[in-house]
Amino acid sequence: QVRLVESGGGLVQPGGSLRLSCAASEMTFSGYTMGWYRQRPGKERELVARSTEAGITNYADAVKGRFTISRDNAKNTVVLQMNSLKFEDTAVYFCNTAPLPVLTWGQGTQVTVSS
Repeated sequence: QVRLVESGGGLVQPGGSLRLSCAASEMTFSGYTMGWYRQRPGKERELVARSTEAGITNYADAVKGRFTISRDNAKNTVVLQMNSLKFEDTAVYFCNTAPLPVLTWGQGTQVTVSS
């Protein structure tokens, strides 16, 4: 069974940076557009960044210019570099296929932006 594992979250001050990583067992990301999603407190899960296998990327307006998604197909990982973090970026972050998430969700990684 495919298992998505997200890591790299934590507590950071506004303006800080974090680097999230996603790995999967029993599957390869090759051939899939992969995305990072987040679920903020009291909100529905939303797609914030996605990358095709070829590296074509797309971002939600809220994170454009601050977040960068990248992938290493050989290592089967997807990374989200988050810079200039804001209070409103506080959320649990997940990876999955995009724009439609077809895999079982992992546990996600908590990102808390607080002073």
